[in-house]
Amino acid sequence: MALGKQIRRYRAALGLTLEQLEARTGVGVGTIAALEGRDSERSKYAARLAAGLGLSLEQLLDESAQYPPDVVLADAGGGEPPRVDHGAGDDLRIPRFDTGGAMGAGVELRDQPGVIQSLRVSQEWLHKNLRHYTAAANLCVVTGFGDSMRPMYNPGDPLLVDLGVVKAEVDGVFFFRVGNEGFIKRLQRIPSAQGLLIRAKSENTKYDAWDITEDMDLQIFGRVLKVWRSEDL
Repeated sequence: MALGKQIRRYRAALGLTLEQLEARTGVGVGTIAALEGRDSERSKYAARLAAGLGLSLEQLLDESAQYPPDVVLADAGGGEPPRVDHGAGDDLRIPRFDTGGAMGAGVELRDQPGVIQSLRVSQEWLHKNLRHYTAAANLCVVTGFGDSMRPMYNPGDPLLVDLGVVKAEVDGVFFFRVGNEGFIKRLQRIPSAQGLLIRAKSENTKYDAWDITEDMDLQIFGRVLKVWRSEDL
């Protein structure tokens, strides 16, 4: 059994770059490339990489079978990776971001009033309402939490996030973590004498902005593309 060969095989089938697989699993690009390059037979990251490829560990290690790379079994270790299921007709099911999965393991989303499990949209809706996204398979739903981004959205509202954007190369609203705590903030790039700063800003003026420094444990999960703001009637 060649683990590296299997990782390379399914990554190619999904059309994932090394960077995208890193975003799904939290396993570094260099580690993945090394595993693939030397056809490693084992790795402590095997289960996380399997989950990021939409497979159980047993499926990943089974060289005799070719599993559909966009099918994730309910019992696949590490939770559900970002993916889109083709349901009835041309509808797409956009899954939730899984805080129990390989990518979001241990992330705490404070004051989240329940979870939206998925959104189902038509191809026409996707085409007309999302102009810029990396790939349909990178889309996921995050349920709004906390009140720091009011009035942009309220706690419990659905947010559509592109998990293919894992760096704040432009200003925008991002879903990220610092340590084990998850945040949704507007990230602003600010040049300074000490280099480029990233400032996290809330829409709610009751919350202060704060700077993300190089010594902080930052991981950007994705960029927020669209939000829905609910109103009680």
